[in-house]
Amino acid sequence: MRILSEFDPHPVGIIDPSELLRPEPKFAKKPIGQFRDYTVDENDPIKERVRKTYDLMHTNQTVDFVKEKMDKWLKFDHLRATMKETLIKLNDLVDESDPDVDIPNIVHAFQTAERIRKDYPDDDWFQLTGLIHDAGKVLAFFNEPQWCVVGDTFVVGCEWSDNIVYRNTSFKNNKDGKNPSYNTKYGIYKPNCGIKNLLMSWGHDEYLYRMLVHNKTKLPPQALAMIRFHSFYPWHTAGDYEHLIAPEDEETRQWVLKFNQYDLYTKCTEVPDIKSLWPYYERLIEKYIPGELEW
Repeated sequence: MRILSEFDPHPVGIIDPSELLRPEPKFAKKPIGQFRDYTVDENDPIKERVRKTYDLMHTNQTVDFVKEKMDKWLKFDHLRATMKETLIKLNDLVDESDPDVDIPNIVHAFQTAERIRKDYPDDDWFQLTGLIHDAGKVLAFFNEPQWCVVGDTFVVGCEWSDNIVYRNTSFKNNKDGKNPSYNTKYGIYKPNCGIKNLLMSWGHDEYLYRMLVHNKTKLPPQALAMIRFHSFYPWHTAGDYEHLIAPEDEETRQWVLKFNQYDLYTKCTEVPDIKSLWPYYERLIEKYIPGELEW
């Protein structure tokens, strides 16, 4: 099992369903229409970085690939570290799928947590969820390419939603698209089987959710749902996959939407005073997911 000091360094016209969120202006530091801009511009290095990341993701994320990653990572034998140590490591990570900011991920973590804290001062579990929601991106420090760590998620094992970013061009080389077991409306699933029974593209959301359960977190089910599905935009925002969703999943969707207005629209270049904020959030970590964790 690897310890923290042994992290491997690893550089890290589209309709976007997030526009349907219509957030209150207070959440944004720039015009709403400028968030999650996935238009193609070969002369824009950030847009090209994002497009290439999704192209690789949508080419390689297959049913077999996801199962292989789950088999590898859900043994939780790669790292022992506290949540704080892992979050600090995110200072070395810039998300290659994010068109909004080009800053270390830990800054986004504190931006999200502090905005939630302002609006929900009594819900410390919600604040901590904002802080740790991207901690699963630690995968990128173990030679995992970012296309299987970051970015929006989608269901594998059935036809792909029309509201996945770059949907029209990025799946052309995905082998599951030629497999009749996987390329139909229901694919490997039964009608209204429920969101918890869907096999999602592999990345930081599912990994962190599973890691928290494995380490017996005291965070409530709402927090775990926010973490697990916050990147599943085609479902929670565009309303796709309803033929696979169970009635009880609507409550999950509302919790995820509540979280996402903080995750998405707090992104800006204003950097919180992270050093002064650590003592407060260390107490929350100790309360809900203390000690050295198995990753």
